[in-house]
Amino acid sequence: MLIKVKVFPCSKKEEVVKKREDEFEVKLKEKPEKGKANKELLQVLSAYFKVSASKIRFVKGFKSRSKIIDVSAS
Repeated sequence: MLIKVKVFPCSKKEEVVKKREDEFEVKLKEKPEKGKANKELLQVLSAYFKVSASKIRFVKGFKSRSKIIDVSAS
């Protein structure tokens, strides 16, 4: 399943907000330095979708706030 994610780093809390069926906003505590925010994003999404972090991969936007992510349920 492909989803669109808009990331808000340096937030006060971690939160996943579902905007549409395939569109999410994710607030992260971590700063966007050296991939730290992306690692935290993987952990937050894996908890939200109840899959392991290895089932989630970046399709587009690794260095951008707007990302396209593939979440494999199987």
